Amino acid sequence: MHLTVVLLTMLVLPVASVLIERWTGAGTAPLWQLVGKWFVFWGVGVRLLITGVRQVVKPELTATGIFGVTDNAAFPLAQELGFWNLTIGLISIASLKRPEWVPPMAIAGMLFYAMAGFLHLTNREREFSENVAMLSDLGMAALLLAFVAATFPAWARS
Repeated sequence: MHLTVVLLTMLVLPVASVLIERWTGAGTAPLWQLVGKWFVFWGVGVRLLITGVRQVVKPELTATGIFGVTDNAAFPLAQELGFWNLTIGLISIASLKRPEWVPPMAIAGMLFYAMAGFLHLTNREREFSENVAMLSDLGMAALLLAFVAATFPAWARS
């Protein structure tokens, strides 16, 4: 299930949204703006919202499944991570109606995913679910960095 959510929110749905908006002519924005809009919405917003809800409701899934910690004392830490994910997810979803929020949420998402990905990378004993988290985190960080770099002059002046 984790892999399905990751693939849908971080690849399939954002790419489909960019293509649909581009092909239907609904969006006249440049391609990089569409990439930023939809990857921030799906890859940062929806992805972190789903993750945050899961971490708040069932913190043991993150603590045990990704970090291998079975001590119940660690569960409140996973829940606090869930609150962060909920916050960033909700603001990123709201960026669909507030386009000026896309660049800052792309930066926040990029930094979060890069740091989380590198943390996973340092664990040499990681298993499948942590490998999925590592690869998706680093991939999304790279894509968001490309968006920020490609569009920086435009939004930095506003």
